[in-house]
Amino acid sequence: MFVTLEVDVARASGPTIARWQLGRELHRLREAAGVSHKEIATELGCSESKIYKIESGAVGVSRADVIVMLTGYGVSDDRIRQTALELQRQGKERGWWAKFGQLPNPYSMYIGLESAATAVRNFELAVVPGLLQTEAYARAITSAAWPGQSEEVRRRVEVRMTRQACLTEEPVLKFWGIVDESVLRRQTGGTDVMRAQLHHLIEMSDRPNIELQVLPFSEGWHPGTVGSFSILEFPDGIHSPVVYVVSQAGDAYLEREDDLRRVTLTYTHLHAAALSVNKSRDLIAAIAKDMT
Repeated sequence: MFVTLEVDVARASGPTIARWQLGRELHRLREAAGVSHKEIATELGCSESKIYKIESGAVGVSRADVIVMLTGYGVSDDRIRQTALELQRQGKERGWWAKFGQLPNPYSMYIGLESAATAVRNFELAVVPGLLQTEAYARAITSAAWPGQSEEVRRRVEVRMTRQACLTEEPVLKFWGIVDESVLRRQTGGTDVMRAQLHHLIEMSDRPNIELQVLPFSEGWHPGTVGSFSILEFPDGIHSPVVYVVSQAGDAYLEREDDLRRVTLTYTHLHAAALSVNKSRDLIAAIAKDMT
């Protein structure tokens, strides 16, 4: 018996969850019908790799192709067909970030994942987490990365500020952040900008959906010294967690179980080594007070 899908897309999440939901259901229906990837690919006149991408939710799919697939799988139930077509429609929509123009694909992908996530566990070695940055701080670090490109700086800062809506719009994102102490002491944008940023961290850490910890210098070397990363979690039954890693070699997305296990263990060690939430807040306040 086929089960009707629930169309439940979080916040302004864009097409990500809808594509995942549709892909999972098309995969289930194909297997239930005993149809191979090759057979449905032949029916659609496409490569097998396209079917894998559709079922993984990596790409959108046309309405006509969904109808061919549902027919090929013998799905006659109108409720299932209509739900699948509604998910197809949602999956073809542009994400909210499209209004800011063309963004690099890796960044667009991250925004889509973050917008769809229910929780994010983040470790930052050098900068304040993007979701907790003030506009002035964001402008300072973006200007350093894009010198002399005021329009690009303006656009990227606006995107970053808009991203932060996930912390306040229902269902709110649960955010666990750990920052190295160096993040707090680096004079980014000047004393006034940095002091305001630190006070903003204290204010944000009072929110029930945000937990912020500081990894103090006294810890010495720690597993996070190799670089920053985020673990993004999604609604039950929609998608397994995804790890996002930034490096000079480019952005990487890790989904294999062994990678998830390794990175989760690293985060667990960092969480245990970091100051408690209250002691972290006290340290942030002390550093802000000492700034001259």
